[in-house]
Amino acid sequence: MKLFLSAGVAALVLAAAAPALTQTPVVTAPREAALALPRAQPAIPAPTRAAYPGVIRYQADVTDRDRRIISVRQTVPVAAPGPMTLLYPAYLPGNHADTGPIQLLAGLTVTAPDGRRLEWVRDTLEPYAFHLDVPADVAEVEVAFQWLTQPDGGPWRVVQTPGMVNMQWEKAILYPAGYAATGIMVEPSIRLPEGWGFGVALDEVARDGEVVRFAPVSLYTLVDSPMFAGEHYRRFALDADGPSPVHLSLVADEAGQLEAAPGLIDRYRAMVVQADRLFGARPFDRYEFLVGATSRLGGIGLEHHRSSENTVAPDFFRRGTGGLGSRQLLPHEYVHSWNGKYMRPADELTANYNVPTQNTLMFVYEGLTSYWGEVLAARAGLATTEETLASFAGHAAFYQTQPGRQWRALHDTQNHNLLGYRVPGQWPSWMRTTTDYYDEALLVWLDADTLIREGTGGRRSLDDFARAFFGRLDGEAQARGYTFEELVEALNAVHPHDWAGFLRGRLDAVGPDARAPLGGIERGGYRLTWVEEPSAVEKAVSPGWANDFRYSLGFTLAGNGRIGGVVWGSPAFEQGLGVGWDLIAVNDRAPSAEALRAAITAAKSGGPLTLVVRNGDRVRTLNFDWREGLRHPRLERVAGTPDRIGDILAARGR
Repeated sequence: MKLFLSAGVAALVLAAAAPALTQTPVVTAPREAALALPRAQPAIPAPTRAAYPGVIRYQADVTDRDRRIISVRQTVPVAAPGPMTLLYPAYLPGNHADTGPIQLLAGLTVTAPDGRRLEWVRDTLEPYAFHLDVPADVAEVEVAFQWLTQPDGGPWRVVQTPGMVNMQWEKAILYPAGYAATGIMVEPSIRLPEGWGFGVALDEVARDGEVVRFAPVSLYTLVDSPMFAGEHYRRFALDADGPSPVHLSLVADEAGQLEAAPGLIDRYRAMVVQADRLFGARPFDRYEFLVGATSRLGGIGLEHHRSSENTVAPDFFRRGTGGLGSRQLLPHEYVHSWNGKYMRPADELTANYNVPTQNTLMFVYEGLTSYWGEVLAARAGLATTEETLASFAGHAAFYQTQPGRQWRALHDTQNHNLLGYRVPGQWPSWMRTTTDYYDEALLVWLDADTLIREGTGGRRSLDDFARAFFGRLDGEAQARGYTFEELVEALNAVHPHDWAGFLRGRLDAVGPDARAPLGGIERGGYRLTWVEEPSAVEKAVSPGWANDFRYSLGFTLAGNGRIGGVVWGSPAFEQGLGVGWDLIAVNDRAPSAEALRAAITAAKSGGPLTLVVRNGDRVRTLNFDWREGLRHPRLERVAGTPDRIGDILAARGR
């Protein structure tokens, strides 16, 4: 694959020499050395279109299972003697932020072929860059280091257990600065424990004992091709016969967890068919769903162009059922092959992994993918229409009652990753978070889909936009960048409308009069209502419903009685409650979610609603004047209106 880079991206320079001080302090002699001016360091070369000379030979060793240490050796050809800068990836694809875990890189050494050690110096401004000086007689250098992956309870996601590994090459590689990722060729290999199977979207060319070797690929393709490997492994064909085959590679904690319940794999096959009918073409030459059925590996759902990394509960495949989010996971990541990988926001399409990304179109990258992920799950039979309506109701309720839009627009949440990767904070209803450009944006795209259907009398829909904008090519496709203006142009080609105003009005709305984008719910033939007792399906979709009092008193209740999730501006908030208080009594009863539900219901008829709470040695008695009872969201069908949401969720025929 090759990327098309804008002139602005290609011109980026990541760092320069350290600035000189403007004045010299007067100090005594013993302190002069400590206050010396910073020494000059090489500039980090900006990436260019030039191809890097030679091929980097790369080997990872993941056989140190007990200590969970991944060892790496790279043989890197030298472009020219003199200064050379090696980069560790900072901006990881799919993270939309500088999340490269360089803190876990250790033991770094660089040597010449004759064993001479070449000393490196880390850049003082860009800690992801390492400078060295290559002698004239050295044609290649050997780089060695360890990726110190974390055990359970560590601050980082678990990627390795005694029985499986999630090999993410970008977290265990250094590459030469000055080149685009598409211009650097790598010949990867990996040493696996004996007998392990693996799934990866790379072409195996040889095995030497426990070492598996793959065909050379660009650094871009390698980073985009993670591996799941394990002692217990099984591969399912979802569509093996076409020119762009699709498979599901499953690793599990135990051998019995590799069994699939009757009908489950057929529903995943139906998902592939429904995606074909949505987009009209496959922008890849092959696709591997990498799935871990595990409680030991860290949770993940991460997109790639020709694969995706996913984890589900250990018994998910064997039971054939699971939470709605787990059933929507693979459809979501599969949609990303079209939306986010093949067609990518131009400011996400950077030259390499140390050029900063920007997130101005996350409402498309993630929001539209969330919409189609839920729709695709319903069309494939992985979710029912009733379950998806319950999911939509949950999104609508949260954003209709979210006070954070009073000060912060949806578009600003797209920059939240740059402040701290998906950190929700203690007041998500007020702060707003990255969840918003997934779930609120989902409602924006439901609004757009129903508007097109209404405006064309049902003749056209967002499916037509999907085929025209995302489904242009079959087979292996180059990533293509697009802008907001191109997005608007493509929507107008499907149905003429003020799409720029439509989108900007929903992205930029802020202030006391800003409203949640519920037009798609209403135009789709439904209204958001509130019920005291959820249905069985609604309870299954929202398993925490029994402890969820956000839409009545304004908080959630943990099993130990700890109060959390306090909604800004809610009755609980107005009583001075914050996260971390403990509920110790409800009226005259011991605290429990059941007692609180009963008290809220009784208060509708005038009964008391008194909570005793404690925080440390502080105890307070709070009296609530709440007469509206329990409130749980539901989408209610509006009689006499077209059921456009039902049409959206129906499976597509040929």
